[in-house]
Amino acid sequence: MPIHGLPSSIDPLRPSHFNIEAVIRPNILALHPYRCARDDYQSGILLDANENSLGHSIASTKANGSAAHESPIDAFLSQDLHRYPDPAQLEIKSRIADLRGLPGTDHVFLGVGSDEVIDLLMRICCKPEQESVLLTPPTYGMYAVCAQVNDVKVVKVPLDVEAGKFALRTEEVKKAIASDPSIKLIFLCSPGNPTGTLIDLADVKALLDFPEFKGIVIVDEAYIDFAPEGSSAVSLVKDYANLCVLQTLSKSFGLAAIRLGVAIAQPPLIQVLTNTKAPYNISTPTASLALSALSPSSLLIMRSKISTIQQSRNHLISSLASISSLGLGSPIGSNHANFVMIPILDRACTKPDNERAKAAYIKMAETKGVVVRYRGSELGCEGCLRITIGTDEENKAVVERLAEVLKET
Repeated sequence: MPIHGLPSSIDPLRPSHFNIEAVIRPNILALHPYRCARDDYQSGILLDANENSLGHSIASTKANGSAAHESPIDAFLSQDLHRYPDPAQLEIKSRIADLRGLPGTDHVFLGVGSDEVIDLLMRICCKPEQESVLLTPPTYGMYAVCAQVNDVKVVKVPLDVEAGKFALRTEEVKKAIASDPSIKLIFLCSPGNPTGTLIDLADVKALLDFPEFKGIVIVDEAYIDFAPEGSSAVSLVKDYANLCVLQTLSKSFGLAAIRLGVAIAQPPLIQVLTNTKAPYNISTPTASLALSALSPSSLLIMRSKISTIQQSRNHLISSLASISSLGLGSPIGSNHANFVMIPILDRACTKPDNERAKAAYIKMAETKGVVVRYRGSELGCEGCLRITIGTDEENKAVVERLAEVLKET
């Protein structure tokens, strides 16, 4: 069954063992997407979408109409908030395609954060109660949450956590696939959350080329801009129709509040996602801010901030090492993200201590005013606190107050 909206002239898909029409659920393939008013016309006297023609009813904060007293909200009020947003957002997609070296906008899908894309991928590919996704813990928790919401089974093949290396056990993943044909999706987080460690692209390719896996490999790259250049699986998209790379504007772009996630894949999968999404999923304020963030001048600022965070990450690791005698281990993982994972040791400094780590986490938040994340319950992360790289002042504060807490705990 052909994919609705996909040009018939599209090149044959590679690898040869992959057939996207066999991966997508039949009811999704048969879906004729909702056609909204803005799919047809976006200019003229618009009386087609039952919008409020008198506009929004939010009072302006301008004093006597003076721009000198304009508040941040007024910039948004000047937008056509009474109109539905552009359902295609081609300008944003074009800038992302340019940024990531893609052939065109037909390789880009936009979601309400990466979480919407994760949920959509499960909905379009996995039959509830019958089919499965494969996860590699420790990993991002929303994969399992979305699987449960969609009544999809979960197969787990843990990473190799020995000595904190968090490497993909590729042969074990292949064995799991060979023994369970219900597996439709593999989720890889690279750099990992909470591990901060990249998945080797050679391991990703090994799964993409594995003929017994007929499904899709998803590589979640929320933190990829903090990793060394050339680490992204986007470089593989041109050769593999069974690959989907997730990215976001939340981390390196510093725009977590606008909720804009990105899927990068070959056109057939992008078309299925587009057919299935809600018609106006990206709001006008979100689109406006995203376009500004993707402008050449903003990209220069973004790259400068990435460099600063990378330098601050190294400095924070050195500063934490200076209080190791209080029961602080060396960072685990490869530190390819905007955070570090630090084990809290027992008072004898012999092994990670979950109870001491949990007590330190609570005391830091409730008595010291510094909130980090306890990750000790994750596989291979015993006793660990995850610390986001902050400003210089925040990094100094976390080291000083963690030292105080460890002396007391």
